[in-house]
Amino acid sequence: MSTYTVTVRPYREADWDAVSRIHDTARRDELRGHIGADAFPPLAETYEDEGFFDGTVWVAAAGDEGDGAGEVLGFAALDDAELTWLYVDPARYRQGIGRLLLRRALADGGGSTVRCTVLDGNDAARALYESEGFVHVETRTGRLAGKEAFAATGHIMKWRRPDTP
Repeated sequence: MSTYTVTVRPYREADWDAVSRIHDTARRDELRGHIGADAFPPLAETYEDEGFFDGTVWVAAAGDEGDGAGEVLGFAALDDAELTWLYVDPARYRQGIGRLLLRRALADGGGSTVRCTVLDGNDAARALYESEGFVHVETRTGRLAGKEAFAATGHIMKWRRPDTP
């Protein structure tokens, strides 16, 4: 078994294929227990409408020397004070990659609070956010943007920087 260093770094254009693949495979897991994978098309079809590049995008990448030039393992994005994307390659679940990405987004995101929405049934994501200090503040049910035929329930969660009064 080889060992590698995981580096969280800014997204590079060369990361697109890996990020798209990770999104499309992990999204099926996210939706499986709630509304079904048919609710979302691939990232390549929706990234503009969903504002993928509106904020800052980071990737977690494996590299033998920590340079982050290796295999992309996951990604996160923060737009203003909202964590808009956080996905990990399903082959890398439960290896701490999502936590690394989340911590980087919170550290680099500026501001004193960050919010995110977790789909109902995505218990692993909700547990991760709660373990990092997010609290549930609201639950909403409604139609999904771009896929109005599908209704979803989302839990809005909020994180406050520990040193914020």
